[in-house]
Parts: sequence; C-alpha cells; structure tokens
Amino acid sequence: MASVAPPARRSLLDRLLPDRLLGALAWVLLAVAIVAVVRGRHEWAQVPRAVWFHLATIAVVLVLTPVMLTRRKGDRRHRQLGWIWAGAMWATALFSLTIAPPRGMLFSPIVLLSLFVLYAVPRLILQARAHDVVAHRGTVRGLVIGGLLIAGFFTFPFNRLLGHWLFG
Repeated sequence: MASVAPPARRSLLDRLLPDRLLGALAWVLLAVAIVAVVRGRHEWAQVPRAVWFHLATIAVVLVLTPVMLTRRKGDRRHRQLGWIWAGAMWATALFSLTIAPPRGMLFSPIVLLSLFVLYAVPRLILQARAHDVVAHRGTVRGLVIGGLLIAGFFTFPFNRLLGHWLFG
C-alpha cells in the first residue's frame, strides 16, 4: 500500500487571501475602473494614447486574473492564457512608465510597482518553463497583490485620472 503525502501547508498569506478572493478583487477593480472610465467620457478626447493602451492592457489582465487563479493549472489552455496575461501585465507596466505623474509630484510611487512587474514577469515565465510550481505560484500572487491590486488601488486617489473621473 502506497502512502499518501500530506497536503502542503498553506502560508498565512494564502489563507488570508485565497485565489478566489484575489480573483474577486480583480473583478471589483475592473468594475470600478469601468465606472470611472464611463463617468469620464466627456474628457476622453484629451486622454493620451499611452493611457488608453495602458487601460486596455490592464483590462485584459483584470479579466484573465480570476480565470487564471480559479481554473485548472498546467494544461495547454493555462499556458496559452498565461502568455496573454503575462504579456498584458508586462505591457501595462511598460506603458505606465510613459504616463506623467500627477500634478505636483516629480515621481509616482506606482513607478516602483511597475519596475517590480517588469522584473517579475520574465521571472514568472522562467519559473513556469522550469516547472517550479511553488516559485511560480508565489510570483503570480506577488504580481496580483502588488502589481495589480495595490497599484490598481492607488490609481484612484491622489489626483490620478481614474480617481478624478470616479470621484470628480
């Protein structure tokens, strides 16, 4: 009779922020962003193309995040969607660097998160290709929590465009 290994112990962060909750938070962030964009429709003509591209790529990430976190991992579909997610996440971070900081600020703290994403996405891909599931999962969670949810939260206050449109 073969013995069954005990399930891996989940970290405190995994227990506090399970994948389903992270996915739900991504949906909430997407919904709030959509409301903000619709409310700001009278200013759309003044918005630079880089900002529109940034919003489009982050929308792809926000739609795919719950799907990627809750569906089966490791199959062909997961890899295909993962490439799209990683590419959109990387493009989002890259284009965020071309967006001017809010008035009165020389430097936006979101830039630090963008630099983290630009570093972490290639790392994420290398981990997946090496089948390092534990490291890959940790990097995904770091990207979702830091590069997506925290950065997303900080796009609404502090005189940023979406905050202006939402609370305007």
